[in-house]
Amino acid sequence: MPLICFASPKGGVGKTTLAANVADAMRRQGRRVLVMDFDPQNTLRLHFGVPLSDTSGFMTELPKRPDWRELVRQTSSGVMLLPHGSIDIRGALGLAHALERDPELLAAPLRGILADPNLLVIADTPPGASHSLNILAPMSAMVCAVLLADATSAALVPDIDNGRFLGAGTMAALFAGRLRVVLNGVDPNTRLSRAAAETVARHLGPRLLGAICREEIVAEALAAQRLVLDIAPNSQAAEDLREIARGIEAALPSVPEPFNTGWGAR
Repeated sequence: MPLICFASPKGGVGKTTLAANVADAMRRQGRRVLVMDFDPQNTLRLHFGVPLSDTSGFMTELPKRPDWRELVRQTSSGVMLLPHGSIDIRGALGLAHALERDPELLAAPLRGILADPNLLVIADTPPGASHSLNILAPMSAMVCAVLLADATSAALVPDIDNGRFLGAGTMAALFAGRLRVVLNGVDPNTRLSRAAAETVARHLGPRLLGAICREEIVAEALAAQRLVLDIAPNSQAAEDLREIARGIEAALPSVPEPFNTGWGAR
């Protein structure tokens, strides 16, 4: 405990990159960190140097009700990793159906993980609305939504307050109060990027955790299967990541306690 969910209204915004690098930054601040991949793309592992040939993971094994401890990867960064595991479209649809039918399939092991009071859990969820996010959000201390500094994000401002941009329905309203936002790919040399960032920042106020500048080193780190703070600790992107991590630390005491879903009473 606590659980921080990284989410996004659509793919391609750098959500997984931020989840991995913020997990690393939080570990460097002295936290014991477990990062979990709930996205079927199974790419979170690449940031931590897990070999491409290593295709097993927690979510693909979930129907077998595995012991999560046996699937943890101890990475060189010091961050513990639970990969999603490789899965095809048919398997992903089957897993989604299983979670819809029985949320306890995921909720039960997650409660066990969160029972450790000294463990910070960071979850990388699929883009948009998902069964995983619906299960995780009520158990989370914070939902960190990642937006690009572009016209689309500026247009989403009216829906940020109620959480609709991450999915319709009552679940969005439940976690809107614990929602925080990170703007990614801010280019100070581009008028549109600056204007979008200013619009979102003005609307969100303290709910905006921070912004990550657009730098090639972020993509280069992923290509090298390494973390930004490892290969470019003095870059602006690295400082932005540290600032996001400090913002999460500062916000955690003030966000609501996780909801009691009632699942534990079954």
